[in-house]
Amino acid sequence: MNSVAGWFAGWARWRQQRTLTRRAIPEGLWQMTLARFPFLARRDAADAQSLRELTTLFLADKEFSGAHGLQVTDEMAVAIAAQACLPVLKLGLHWYAGLKSIVVHADAVVAQREHMDDDGVVHAYEETLSGEAMQGGPLMLSWQDVVEAGNSSVWGYNVAIHEFAHVLDMRDGVADGVPALADRAARAHWLQVLEAEYERFCAHIDAGIDTLLDPYGAEAIDEFFAVATEAFFVAPADLRREHADLYELLAGFFDQHPIEDTGSP
Repeated sequence: MNSVAGWFAGWARWRQQRTLTRRAIPEGLWQMTLARFPFLARRDAADAQSLRELTTLFLADKEFSGAHGLQVTDEMAVAIAAQACLPVLKLGLHWYAGLKSIVVHADAVVAQREHMDDDGVVHAYEETLSGEAMQGGPLMLSWQDVVEAGNSSVWGYNVAIHEFAHVLDMRDGVADGVPALADRAARAHWLQVLEAEYERFCAHIDAGIDTLLDPYGAEAIDEFFAVATEAFFVAPADLRREHADLYELLAGFFDQHPIEDTGSP
């Protein structure tokens, strides 16, 4: 059994290396991506190389398609993939194993929704979406929001990281703001910190207090996890100032410390 497992491990490493060699991201395209998204560029040499390799493997494994005739170029695919890979830089691509397809729209889309209230009355409404991650389905992104991520990072906003955070959350089959953790003790600690930070955040929103995190995070605790994750990677110093315990919780899970990695104050 060990020899069989060793053979498969060796084969997997060989296949991975072949992908990295044959499908390497051109240097010019990679440097353009880093220049466009400074939160990707502010990494040490080892992390930068790991991110580039992970992005290459992600591109080889996932399918990209454009909606309504949009052509997804190499530039667009690399921009999305690099941002998607930042959260799993230390976790590994297997966290995205259940995701196969990314659908890119030119801009935000309007989705038709229905909601049943407590009295059983169904209300129809429209919702404007810049991105959406569905359990077992494709992930949708607005290219306009993705391409502006370098600028929008100053207020902690990143649609790609937000939606891929949902993918991480749903890996255990439930969208509840709690990714698959090592054991019950880890889950209990996670909930203790996350729920306390969520309640404090919602209280600030209700009181009209300005917050770094997108007010949309008050919709549900899974959305709070997603907006916190995007801020963690693109505005880490600001997140730590407002939510120190939450910052440390995410740093432990992702095994990353963006403030140290980026040299933020």
